[in-house]
Amino acid sequence: MAVIMADQSSGSRALLADEDVTGKPQDTDAVLEAQYNNRALVPDHPAVMARWKTGSETARAAHPPQVLKYGPGERERIDWFDAGDGAPVVVFLHGGYWQALDAGWFSFVAPPLLAHGVSVAIPTYDLAPSVRLGRIVDQARAAVDLIRDRTGAAPVVSGHSAGGHMAACLLADGRASAAVSISGVFDLEPLIPTSLNVALDLNTAEAEALSPIRWPTPVGAILDCIVGGAESEAFVDQSRAMAARWGDAGAKTRFEALPDLNHFTVLDPLFDTDSALVKRLADLAHRC
Repeated sequence: MAVIMADQSSGSRALLADEDVTGKPQDTDAVLEAQYNNRALVPDHPAVMARWKTGSETARAAHPPQVLKYGPGERERIDWFDAGDGAPVVVFLHGGYWQALDAGWFSFVAPPLLAHGVSVAIPTYDLAPSVRLGRIVDQARAAVDLIRDRTGAAPVVSGHSAGGHMAACLLADGRASAAVSISGVFDLEPLIPTSLNVALDLNTAEAEALSPIRWPTPVGAILDCIVGGAESEAFVDQSRAMAARWGDAGAKTRFEALPDLNHFTVLDPLFDTDSALVKRLADLAHRC
Protein backbone atom coordinates (compact mmCIF):
# COMPACT_ATOMS: atom_id res chain seq x y z
CA MET A 1 0.00 0.00 0.00
CA ALA A 2 1.43 3.38 -0.97
CA VAL A 3 1.60 6.24 1.53
CA ILE A 4 1.89 9.64 -0.20
CA MET A 5 3.35 12.48 1.87
CA ALA A 6 4.33 16.12 1.41
CA ASP A 7 3.72 16.34 -2.34
CA GLN A 8 5.33 19.62 -3.34
CA SER A 9 4.87 19.68 -7.09
CA SER A 10 2.62 18.50 -9.87
CA GLY A 11 4.44 17.38 -12.96
CA SER A 12 4.34 16.36 -16.56
CA ARG A 13 6.40 14.12 -18.81
CA ALA A 14 7.65 15.45 -22.12
CA LEU A 15 7.65 13.37 -25.28
CA LEU A 16 10.96 11.81 -26.27
CA ALA A 17 12.82 13.08 -29.30
CA ASP A 18 12.71 10.99 -32.47
CA GLU A 19 15.04 8.01 -32.23
CA ASP A 20 16.92 6.05 -34.83
CA VAL A 21 16.74 2.27 -35.06
CA THR A 22 19.42 1.82 -32.37
CA GLY A 23 17.38 3.75 -29.82
CA LYS A 24 19.85 6.65 -29.73
CA PRO A 25 18.43 10.16 -29.99
CA GLN A 26 18.85 12.09 -33.18
CA ASP A 27 18.56 15.35 -31.24
CA THR A 28 18.75 16.33 -27.61
CA ASP A 29 15.33 16.98 -26.10
CA ALA A 30 15.60 20.45 -24.54
CA VAL A 31 12.75 19.87 -22.09
CA LEU A 32 14.16 16.62 -20.76
CA GLU A 33 17.67 18.08 -20.70
CA ALA A 34 16.42 20.89 -18.47
CA GLN A 35 14.61 18.44 -16.19
CA TYR A 36 17.42 15.91 -15.72
CA ASN A 37 20.65 17.93 -15.89
CA ASN A 38 20.91 18.64 -12.17
CA ARG A 39 24.25 20.41 -12.22
CA ALA A 40 22.83 22.94 -14.66
CA LEU A 41 19.68 23.27 -12.56
CA VAL A 42 21.62 24.03 -9.36
CA PRO A 43 24.41 26.53 -10.16
CA ASP A 44 25.79 26.46 -6.61
CA HIS A 45 26.19 22.68 -6.58
CA PRO A 46 30.02 22.95 -6.27
CA ALA A 47 29.62 24.59 -2.86
CA VAL A 48 27.26 21.83 -1.70
CA MET A 49 29.59 19.13 -2.97
CA ALA A 50 32.50 20.84 -1.22
CA ARG A 51 30.56 20.41 2.03
CA TRP A 52 30.19 16.71 1.23
CA LYS A 53 33.94 16.43 0.72
CA THR A 54 34.86 18.37 3.86
CA GLY A 55 32.36 16.45 5.96
CA SER A 56 33.66 13.17 4.58
CA GLU A 57 37.28 14.03 5.36
CA THR A 58 36.25 14.85 8.93
CA ALA A 59 34.30 11.60 9.18
CA ARG A 60 37.20 9.52 7.92
CA ALA A 61 39.60 11.15 10.36
CA ALA A 62 37.28 10.39 13.28
CA HIS A 63 36.25 6.92 12.05
CA PRO A 64 38.89 5.47 9.69
CA PRO A 65 37.08 2.93 7.53
CA GLN A 66 38.20 -0.56 6.73
CA VAL A 67 38.44 -1.20 2.99
CA LEU A 68 36.74 -4.37 1.79
CA LYS A 69 37.16 -5.76 -1.73
CA TYR A 70 34.15 -7.24 -3.51
CA GLY A 71 35.98 -7.80 -6.81
CA PRO A 72 39.41 -7.57 -8.45
CA GLY A 73 38.94 -4.12 -10.00
CA GLU A 74 40.53 -0.98 -8.55
CA ARG A 75 37.11 0.56 -7.85
CA GLU A 76 35.50 -2.65 -6.60
CA ARG A 77 35.85 -1.72 -2.96
CA ILE A 78 33.73 -0.81 0.04
CA ASP A 79 34.46 1.68 2.81
CA TRP A 80 33.28 -0.14 5.95
CA PHE A 81 32.44 1.86 9.09
CA ASP A 82 31.95 -0.63 11.92
CA ALA A 83 29.50 0.02 14.77
CA GLY A 84 30.46 -3.20 16.55
CA ASP A 85 29.70 -6.90 16.49
CA GLY A 86 26.11 -7.69 15.63
CA ALA A 87 25.23 -4.14 14.60
CA PRO A 88 22.77 -3.80 11.71
CA VAL A 89 24.02 -2.33 8.46
CA VAL A 90 23.03 0.42 6.06
CA VAL A 91 24.66 0.28 2.63
CA PHE A 92 24.81 3.71 0.96
CA LEU A 93 25.28 3.86 -2.83
CA HIS A 94 26.65 7.12 -4.18
CA GLY A 95 25.25 9.12 -7.06
CA GLY A 96 26.84 10.88 -10.03
CA TYR A 97 24.63 9.56 -12.86
CA TRP A 98 26.73 6.35 -12.90
CA GLN A 99 29.60 8.38 -14.38
CA ALA A 100 31.17 10.39 -11.55
CA LEU A 101 32.34 10.36 -7.89
CA ASP A 102 33.24 7.55 -5.51
CA ALA A 103 32.63 6.44 -1.93
CA GLY A 104 35.11 8.95 -0.53
CA TRP A 105 32.71 11.81 -1.22
CA PHE A 106 30.03 10.30 1.01
CA SER A 107 31.75 9.22 4.22
CA PHE A 108 29.79 11.99 5.96
CA VAL A 109 26.76 9.70 6.09
CA ALA A 110 28.55 7.33 8.49
CA PRO A 111 28.95 9.20 11.82
CA PRO A 112 25.23 9.94 12.38
CA LEU A 113 24.33 6.30 11.75
CA LEU A 114 27.22 5.02 13.86
CA ALA A 115 25.78 7.12 16.70
CA HIS A 116 22.59 5.05 16.36
CA GLY A 117 24.52 1.78 16.54
CA VAL A 118 24.37 1.11 12.79
CA SER A 119 27.38 0.06 10.70
CA VAL A 120 27.74 1.74 7.31
CA ALA A 121 29.07 0.32 4.04
CA ILE A 122 29.75 2.68 1.13
CA PRO A 123 30.73 0.93 -2.12
CA THR A 124 32.65 2.43 -5.01
CA TYR A 125 31.92 1.06 -8.50
CA ASP A 126 33.15 1.49 -12.06
CA LEU A 127 31.80 4.36 -14.11
CA ALA A 128 30.39 4.92 -17.57
CA PRO A 129 31.60 5.07 -20.27
CA SER A 130 34.26 2.58 -19.13
CA VAL A 131 31.53 0.04 -18.36
CA ARG A 132 27.86 -0.25 -19.23
CA LEU A 133 25.11 0.40 -16.72
CA GLY A 134 24.21 -3.28 -16.41
CA ARG A 135 27.76 -3.97 -15.22
CA ILE A 136 27.46 -1.22 -12.57
CA VAL A 137 24.22 -2.75 -11.26
CA ASP A 138 25.97 -6.12 -11.07
CA GLN A 139 28.78 -4.52 -9.06
CA ALA A 140 26.23 -3.13 -6.60
CA ARG A 141 24.82 -6.64 -6.27
CA ALA A 142 28.28 -8.07 -5.59
CA ALA A 143 28.99 -5.41 -2.97
CA VAL A 144 25.75 -6.08 -1.10
CA ASP A 145 26.27 -9.84 -1.36
CA LEU A 146 29.64 -9.40 0.34
CA ILE A 147 28.04 -7.43 3.19
CA ARG A 148 25.28 -10.01 3.55
CA ASP A 149 27.83 -12.85 3.65
CA ARG A 150 29.91 -10.93 6.20
CA THR A 151 27.03 -10.15 8.56
CA GLY A 152 24.62 -12.98 7.93
CA ALA A 153 21.72 -10.62 7.21
CA ALA A 154 20.35 -8.57 4.32
CA PRO A 155 21.18 -4.90 4.93
CA VAL A 156 19.06 -1.82 4.50
CA VAL A 157 20.16 -0.16 1.26
CA SER A 158 20.00 3.56 0.57
CA GLY A 159 21.43 5.73 -2.15
CA HIS A 160 21.26 9.09 -3.86
CA SER A 161 20.28 9.71 -7.50
CA ALA A 162 21.99 6.88 -9.43
CA GLY A 163 22.43 5.22 -6.05
CA GLY A 164 18.70 5.56 -5.44
CA HIS A 165 18.09 3.69 -8.68
CA MET A 166 20.40 0.88 -7.60
CA ALA A 167 18.89 0.71 -4.11
CA ALA A 168 15.51 -0.08 -5.70
CA CYS A 169 17.14 -2.68 -7.96
CA LEU A 170 18.70 -4.42 -4.96
CA LEU A 171 15.39 -4.44 -3.10
CA ALA A 172 13.67 -5.94 -6.13
CA ASP A 173 16.38 -8.62 -6.22
CA GLY A 174 15.68 -9.59 -2.61
CA ARG A 175 19.19 -8.53 -1.59
CA ALA A 176 18.03 -5.76 0.78
CA SER A 177 15.75 -5.87 3.81
CA ALA A 178 14.44 -2.38 2.97
CA ALA A 179 15.45 0.52 0.74
CA VAL A 180 15.47 4.30 1.06
CA SER A 181 15.96 5.83 -2.38
CA ILE A 182 16.85 9.52 -2.31
CA SER A 183 16.18 11.39 -5.57
CA GLY A 184 16.25 8.15 -7.50
CA VAL A 185 15.80 7.59 -11.23
CA PHE A 186 13.52 4.59 -11.63
CA ASP A 187 12.51 4.99 -15.29
CA LEU A 188 15.64 5.45 -17.41
CA GLU A 189 14.03 6.00 -20.80
CA PRO A 190 13.74 9.82 -20.41
CA LEU A 191 17.55 10.02 -20.11
CA ILE A 192 18.09 8.75 -23.65
CA PRO A 193 17.63 12.09 -25.49
CA THR A 194 19.79 14.06 -23.02
CA SER A 195 23.48 14.85 -22.74
CA LEU A 196 23.64 12.46 -19.79
CA ASN A 197 23.36 9.58 -22.26
CA VAL A 198 26.58 10.48 -24.05
CA ALA A 199 28.49 8.43 -21.47
CA LEU A 200 25.74 5.94 -20.66
CA ASP A 201 24.94 5.12 -24.32
CA LEU A 202 21.58 3.62 -23.35
CA ASN A 203 19.22 2.44 -26.06
CA THR A 204 15.50 1.98 -25.49
CA ALA A 205 15.64 -1.76 -24.83
CA GLU A 206 18.50 -1.39 -22.35
CA ALA A 207 16.82 1.51 -20.55
CA GLU A 208 13.60 -0.46 -20.19
CA ALA A 209 15.42 -3.56 -18.92
CA LEU A 210 17.31 -1.57 -16.28
CA SER A 211 14.35 0.50 -15.02
CA PRO A 212 13.17 -0.93 -11.67
CA ILE A 213 9.76 0.72 -12.05
CA ARG A 214 9.16 -1.91 -14.77
CA TRP A 215 10.39 -4.86 -12.69
CA PRO A 216 8.17 -7.27 -10.74
CA THR A 217 7.24 -5.67 -7.43
CA PRO A 218 8.70 -7.33 -4.31
CA VAL A 219 5.43 -7.78 -2.40
CA GLY A 220 5.71 -6.71 1.22
CA ALA A 221 9.09 -5.02 0.72
CA ILE A 222 9.69 -1.58 2.27
CA LEU A 223 10.65 1.22 -0.12
CA ASP A 224 10.87 4.90 0.80
CA CYS A 225 11.10 7.29 -2.17
CA ILE A 226 12.49 10.59 -0.88
CA VAL A 227 13.07 13.63 -3.09
CA GLY A 228 13.76 17.32 -2.63
CA GLY A 229 10.68 19.49 -2.93
CA ALA A 230 12.72 22.02 -4.92
CA GLU A 231 13.92 19.46 -7.48
CA SER A 232 12.71 19.39 -11.06
CA GLU A 233 9.20 18.16 -11.78
CA ALA A 234 10.69 15.11 -13.48
CA PHE A 235 12.62 14.03 -10.38
CA VAL A 236 9.61 14.56 -8.11
CA ASP A 237 7.48 12.60 -10.58
CA GLN A 238 10.01 9.75 -10.70
CA SER A 239 9.79 9.19 -6.93
CA ARG A 240 6.03 9.69 -6.77
CA ALA A 241 5.42 7.26 -9.64
CA MET A 242 7.75 4.62 -8.21
CA ALA A 243 6.06 4.71 -4.80
CA ALA A 244 2.61 4.54 -6.40
CA ARG A 245 3.47 1.73 -8.84
CA TRP A 246 5.09 -0.56 -6.31
CA GLY A 247 2.64 0.40 -3.56
CA ASP A 248 -0.34 -0.49 -5.72
CA ALA A 249 1.30 -3.86 -6.45
CA GLY A 250 1.82 -4.80 -2.80
CA ALA A 251 5.05 -3.19 -1.57
CA LYS A 252 5.07 -0.95 1.52
CA THR A 253 6.04 2.38 0.00
CA ARG A 254 6.34 5.98 1.13
CA PHE A 255 6.77 9.09 -1.00
CA GLU A 256 8.03 12.26 0.61
CA ALA A 257 9.18 15.55 -0.94
CA LEU A 258 11.38 17.41 1.55
CA PRO A 259 10.49 21.12 1.42
CA ASP A 260 12.97 23.59 -0.10
CA LEU A 261 15.70 21.02 -0.80
CA ASN A 262 17.19 20.56 -4.27
CA HIS A 263 18.96 17.58 -5.83
CA PHE A 264 22.14 18.28 -3.85
CA THR A 265 20.89 19.75 -0.56
CA VAL A 266 18.47 16.83 -0.26
CA LEU A 267 21.39 15.03 1.41
CA ASP A 268 21.74 17.70 4.13
CA PRO A 269 19.65 15.69 6.64
CA LEU A 270 22.21 12.87 6.48
CA PHE A 271 24.70 15.11 8.33
CA ASP A 272 22.36 15.35 11.32
CA THR A 273 22.17 12.54 13.86
CA ASP A 274 18.71 13.72 14.95
CA SER A 275 17.19 14.26 11.50
CA ALA A 276 14.07 12.33 10.55
CA LEU A 277 15.90 10.75 7.61
CA VAL A 278 18.78 9.42 9.71
CA LYS A 279 16.34 8.16 12.34
CA ARG A 280 14.30 6.44 9.63
CA LEU A 281 17.39 4.65 8.28
CA ALA A 282 18.46 3.62 11.77
CA ASP A 283 14.97 2.42 12.66
CA LEU A 284 14.72 0.34 9.49
CA ALA A 285 18.16 -1.14 10.12
CA HIS A 286 17.32 -2.17 13.68
CA ARG A 287 13.84 -3.47 12.73
CA CYS A 288 14.71 -5.26 9.50
